[in-house]
Amino acid sequence: MNGFRVLATNHTSFTVSDLDRSIAFFSEVLGFEMVNRAQRDPKLISSITGVPGADIEVAYIQGPGHRLELIQYHGPSERSQVDSRPCDSGFAHVAYDVDDVDAAVAASAPHQVLPIGEVTMIDKGPNAGRKVVYLRDPDGVTIEYIEATA
Repeated sequence: MNGFRVLATNHTSFTVSDLDRSIAFFSEVLGFEMVNRAQRDPKLISSITGVPGADIEVAYIQGPGHRLELIQYHGPSERSQVDSRPCDSGFAHVAYDVDDVDAAVAASAPHQVLPIGEVTMIDKGPNAGRKVVYLRDPDGVTIEYIEATA
């Protein structure tokens, strides 16, 4: 062993351009609960991230069995947006089991979270026989819905 062990997964984080918009999607569409929202000390965040002038606001959103951290950077001023495709190294997404993929897609659309592919039936693996779809928000945050039967 390496002298330590992983005890649990704490959270998954996404950097977003509009914290209010992202919170609205996760709470209004997915029913997640906002646990905390606050500014952070820029000096501390710069130390952690290695980004000089980092000035952030963070929201923790609790979903079933997992917590998301949504971060909006207010500084530094020279920021950009990642534009990766599912085939690009470093691409990431979070997947949620839902009871109705089509209803989830319809509920996501008013929040500008839109499919990037088609709703498709999986033919192999642990999700064989289930419908799945990838959706992306205006920041490039990608969500996968997997239709799970009860």
